[in-house]
Amino acid sequence: MKKPRHPAPAAALDTPALPWRWALAGALLGVLLVVLVGAPARWLTAGLARASGGMVLLAEPQGSLWSGSARLVLAGGVGSHDSTALPGRVHWRLAPAPLGLTARVTADCCTPQGPLALRVAPRWGGARVSVADGQSLWPAALLAGLGTPWNTVQPQGELALATQGLAAEWLAGRLALSGGAELTARRLSSRLSTLRPLGSYRLRLRGGDAVGLELSTLEGGLLLSGSGQWVGARLRFRGEARAAPGLEAPLANLLNIIGRRQGDRAIISLG
Repeated sequence: MKKPRHPAPAAALDTPALPWRWALAGALLGVLLVVLVGAPARWLTAGLARASGGMVLLAEPQGSLWSGSARLVLAGGVGSHDSTALPGRVHWRLAPAPLGLTARVTADCCTPQGPLALRVAPRWGGARVSVADGQSLWPAALLAGLGTPWNTVQPQGELALATQGLAAEWLAGRLALSGGAELTARRLSSRLSTLRPLGSYRLRLRGGDAVGLELSTLEGGLLLSGSGQWVGARLRFRGEARAAPGLEAPLANLLNIIGRRQGDRAIISLG
């Protein structure tokens, strides 16, 4: 009597196909690595333009996604005709890191103390960006590219940026900041006033549970002050501008542009 035949185990039937599956997976992974390693710099420029709403642009990109350069341009956003390019070029180097990505950025004109170092780490529903402590110098004229009111004020001078323990985290559409930053505007001037310079000013960013801004005057004939907080993803700022005694006439036009006039003051209100 013949013994009944039993079907071969499923694993045995699939065994011949396993090498092909591994080979296909390896080939796809290899293609992906080749694409990523050779990714052009314009991939980064397109991503930054979308993320910033067309306000931060990288023009004339060269090199690759991982090591390249471009001209930094600030613009007024989608549909705006205002734009200003930073002198020289901006250079970057990206590298994978545990649970994230590191970036080192230098600007020909503005990073005399060395590259700006950043670390990007994805989060569930968001991301965290950490900025290494450092200092950099930027031309105030770059702000004119952002549109109103900067394109009218046409600021001139130097912006010194210093960061300390600064990190930003986006989770579920909300922005959380830790650490701090200080922006010092030195010897600012404007085409709207014959008073040159207008003065020097300090803007402090304070992270924590209540993210705040504080504006103060260091010196000069144009006196600026104010404070604000981030509520969710929006900034609410209240401040004022006024002329030092005896300088009302050369500052009148500028005060009319800065804010809503209330007697000898211009009220600044954002958000």
